[in-house]
Amino acid sequence: MSDGTLAALGWTDELEAAFTPYAERGFEPARIVAEHRGGYLVRGERDERLASARGRLRDNELWGSMPAVGDWVAVCDAAGGGAAIEAVLPRHSKVSRKTPWLKAEEHILVANVDTVLLVSGLDGDFNPRRIERYLTAAWDSGADPVLVLTKLDVCDNLEKLVEAEAVAIGVPVLAVSNLTGEGVDEVRALLRPARTFVLLGSSGVGKSTLINRLAERRLMPTGDLRRDGRGRHTTRHRQLLVLPGGALLVDTPGLRELQVWEGDVDSAFSDIAELQAECRFNDCGHDTEPGCAVQEALASGALDPDRYQSYRKLQRELRAIEMRSSTRLRREAKQRWRQRARESRAARRYKDRIE
Repeated sequence: MSDGTLAALGWTDELEAAFTPYAERGFEPARIVAEHRGGYLVRGERDERLASARGRLRDNELWGSMPAVGDWVAVCDAAGGGAAIEAVLPRHSKVSRKTPWLKAEEHILVANVDTVLLVSGLDGDFNPRRIERYLTAAWDSGADPVLVLTKLDVCDNLEKLVEAEAVAIGVPVLAVSNLTGEGVDEVRALLRPARTFVLLGSSGVGKSTLINRLAERRLMPTGDLRRDGRGRHTTRHRQLLVLPGGALLVDTPGLRELQVWEGDVDSAFSDIAELQAECRFNDCGHDTEPGCAVQEALASGALDPDRYQSYRKLQRELRAIEMRSSTRLRREAKQRWRQRARESRAARRYKDRIE
């Protein structure tokens, strides 16, 4: 399918091959460009239409099967107007988080992105631990991460830039001022036609203002600064925008928290992973074992204790999610608990006999 509208939205040969069985049944390809409470906005050969998911998609308990902004879907005309989403085509990437109010459910924030622009302010809200968390989610998405530091004009401590680069190992770090425009051209240079980018960050870091800078016109509403100097939350829902030059950019509401969903934290903490490989024992617990490279780095100051604690915390979160979502792991955990209980009872009986 060579339609210019679809190609401009990122349509590929792989997607066309995956869509073949739906084309034979009379469905049309479209991309989800916005998500609202009442449904979705899709864009295809017939421009934009409101769409809703078929019942079998809505009733599926796995959130990962539900459409998300950035998804390519198979649609048909709905009886009451608009379109109906029959199926979601395979994704080449997805940015996910654990849904905060559920025990172990995946919430896909955006799908089929090529680059994740992680936005963090250089003001008083600067937080390296939060950056590490966002980097972990970005690496696990299948897309390439880039760290964008905003509010360069109010940065009163250049050590923040050094600290950000220290935690964003192997990731490009760009500093910009939405007020003066400094550094924005460096971000703009990353943008490519028909490639999809997503802005991800907490509320008030200046994502909407950055979009307006990149577009060189007002595409998104922006909020005034609060009394504490932080920006106000303005974006209400995720939406895909087409920038001048043809790049596709997804704006997202600010995240109050980002609980990682799955994957391996080693990509975001490659320095710690390298240290672990130098430990004397392959199963080193990095506690009191002799020859532990991690503990040696902590003692010498080569490894920041706060960074290591952040690494361990993310590991525990991922393990807990995996445990809650895996019957096999839960069964193994119960078996280990029962074994320890038996050993403890046996030890007490032995102690009673010898006394």
